[in-house]
Amino acid sequence: MPANAAKHLHGRQERNARLSLANCACESVPGGRKAAGVDPELKNANQNRLRRIEGQIRGLQKMVDEDRYCADIITQVASVQEALRGVARNLMKNHLHHCAAKALRSRKKAETEAMYDELLELIYAHLR
Repeated sequence: MPANAAKHLHGRQERNARLSLANCACESVPGGRKAAGVDPELKNANQNRLRRIEGQIRGLQKMVDEDRYCADIITQVASVQEALRGVARNLMKNHLHHCAAKALRSRKKAETEAMYDELLELIYAHLR
């Protein structure tokens, strides 16, 4: 592994370790964390949106199988991407309302900083 790649991987591992310090409304369970505070309306909206996205993906597969016009396929890909961004926005809203709010209100420096780091990472990932 090249030195730069190893350094980047190590940096990401350190950042993830700090992020796991964030005390939020999420509870730790084997295999990861589980959100404890989920807005039922947002959850329902996300489930409906994901079902529609699933149908759009099947439509894209069919378009590719049928050798449809590339520009039409690209347009549909953009539509799916925007729909996924909508799901991510809903998840971010829920995360800020439940998980992040608890950590930021804790007034514990390590937890607060870890949550700020986590939120910045999420924001940077969405801005790409």
